[in-house]
Amino acid sequence: MKRIVVLGSTGSIGRQTLDIVRAFPEEFEVVGLAAGNNIDLLTEQVKEFSPKHVCCINPPAKAFSGSGSDSPEFTSMEDMVCLDNVDQVMVALMGSVGLVPTLNALKAGKSVALSNKEPIVMAGGLIKEYASRYGGEVLPVDSEPSAIWQCLRGEDNEILRLLITASGGPFRTTPLDEMDAVTPERALQHPTWQMGKKITIDSATLMNKAFEVIETHWLFNVPWDRIEVVVHPQSTIHSMVEFEDGSVKAQMGPPDMRLPIQYALFYPKRLPNPMIPRLDTKKSHSLTFDPLEPSRYPCFDLAVSAAKKGGTYPAVLSAADEVAVQAFLDTKIGFMGIPKVIERVLSEHKSLPGDKAEDFLEADRWAMGRTTELINK
Repeated sequence: MKRIVVLGSTGSIGRQTLDIVRAFPEEFEVVGLAAGNNIDLLTEQVKEFSPKHVCCINPPAKAFSGSGSDSPEFTSMEDMVCLDNVDQVMVALMGSVGLVPTLNALKAGKSVALSNKEPIVMAGGLIKEYASRYGGEVLPVDSEPSAIWQCLRGEDNEILRLLITASGGPFRTTPLDEMDAVTPERALQHPTWQMGKKITIDSATLMNKAFEVIETHWLFNVPWDRIEVVVHPQSTIHSMVEFEDGSVKAQMGPPDMRLPIQYALFYPKRLPNPMIPRLDTKKSHSLTFDPLEPSRYPCFDLAVSAAKKGGTYPAVLSAADEVAVQAFLDTKIGFMGIPKVIERVLSEHKSLPGDKAEDFLEADRWAMGRTTELINK
């Protein structure tokens, strides 16, 4: 039985992780759950899974109670991930809050299933260093890096290219002169995936895809010039790997996050799960690919350029994007204002060395404050 902690248990990935636990009750013990402000759902999860440890931003006045005889202990995320009776940590948080728990888990030698992009975008080099030094491991949960991971399994050959697929989001064919008038309601209508609001807007700007390029660079130690993004509207192929002999391997399936979640939880095993949809080969399918239009997605080049500069620029990128996206959702700025404010904040940043967690957290705090200041002006 695998003993797990789920950070972000009330979010989209956290809920789907617990769906997998429900499907395989004999395989998992939920040791800890951590969430934000959704106390009602967290309370239901505690009753169902009876974790020994729980964490939330604003603990309720009345203690949680599980199905067992004992109430769970309130434990910080940073401490929860280090417990001796934890085998694997699912990091399904949003933003920089996931960085320190991820590093702590790796330092404790844990297996980290990483759905939260921001930690590895902010501090990919440091995360890889911790995994190597302390014996932890990072398992990708994001669908595209997971697809690459699955394609590389069993391979010991030179990688020519990693091809990350992008749906293109809801504005793939929208006339460019209409992009300034895009509303949050339209931007949240993703054509193929059902996700949280932040990642859905990031998918519309293609910032999410730039984050995946950064994530892939660190996870698989592949040079920037060997990672490409191709627009694939059907979201059936989740990514591909081209080897030096010209062979291309692709991982395919319906757009459902429970498949990469389950793969990370059971790695290296694959188990049947009837709740996960299968590719219906009795229906007609088309697979099309188009090149990326830089003018349509200015966030993409902006983000990859910041990542290549290194230091604490990626942390500033992540933080500025988080604030800008929320400002767009709150109708404080327009859709095309997102890349403009991020570019301004990046241009003002003076990078820190980025050799310790505090550097990235300081850059994150500065960028959040500066982005908020610019938006309020």
